[in-house]
Amino acid sequence: MKALITGISGFAGSHLAEYLLDRKDIQVAGTVKWRSKLDNITHLLDRIPLYECDIRDAFAVKTVLTEFRPDYIFHLAAQSYVPFSWRAPSETLSTNIIGELNIFEIVRELKLNCRIQIAGSSEEYGLVKPDETPIKEENQLRPLSPYGVSKVAQDLLGYQYHKSYGLYIVRTRAFNHTGPRRGEVFVSSQFARQIVEIEKGRRPPVIKVGNLDSVRDFLDVRDVVRAYFLSLEKGKAGEVYNIASGQGIKIRDLLDRLLKLSNVKIRVEVDPARLRPSDVELLVGSSDKFRQATGWKPEIPFDKTLQDLIAYWRDRMA
Repeated sequence: MKALITGISGFAGSHLAEYLLDRKDIQVAGTVKWRSKLDNITHLLDRIPLYECDIRDAFAVKTVLTEFRPDYIFHLAAQSYVPFSWRAPSETLSTNIIGELNIFEIVRELKLNCRIQIAGSSEEYGLVKPDETPIKEENQLRPLSPYGVSKVAQDLLGYQYHKSYGLYIVRTRAFNHTGPRRGEVFVSSQFARQIVEIEKGRRPPVIKVGNLDSVRDFLDVRDVVRAYFLSLEKGKAGEVYNIASGQGIKIRDLLDRLLKLSNVKIRVEVDPARLRPSDVELLVGSSDKFRQATGWKPEIPFDKTLQDLIAYWRDRMA
């Protein structure tokens, strides 16, 4: 079997590549943008062919799919940083929507018999009322950022192409996930990096934070990529599935758990620059539908996830 991962050099993409390669029966390839950093997959470069491809370029997408002809496509390539979507909404929308559209159209043109997983996000739910948790797939979508809007568009485009053209598309809405190699702009990794910099005397013993009152449903990335694979193995075409733990963690509590992993005394300060124009206050999901369809459940304790995240930054700064 052949699996293509768009955005393979990213956080989730690199972990998915490791997971698929460990299965031994899957040939893995991936797309990267020109001059992309390959730090996350340096240890895999002798095992995976890489295709230089901006998914917004239909010709480049066609070249990749013509040459590799995958059985599975895991579509992870995206502009995935919510705050950046406020500064660059046009780039976020064009990358996430047009990029996916190109994949669907080329799959149709080449008549590829493949399964496609769309990596959606809990940010699609946006404004969630307290009586709507844990969030189920039927919950109303009220995105509160350009990123959230782009993921809703990807989600619905996947549904439309399945219904209109019969493409085998499974949509997943993963809730927050973290772990080793998480990008430093994301909250858990941002905290972990600052703590390690303080440990090494590279910054004053003050950690800068944004909104600490938001509640999120966190998973380990290694549990999430296993779910991505199962979504194409056992999920039903045209369906959408939440990937969630069902447990809410306040960002303040996440920070406290990371701080306990260090012996350094650290002061916490709010940085106004880290606050968003509008923030999603509550995202806790129900993955009952996905668990029933695939047998998946989270296996890695969140404290282990945070320990591995801190260890990753300590190793990088050694």
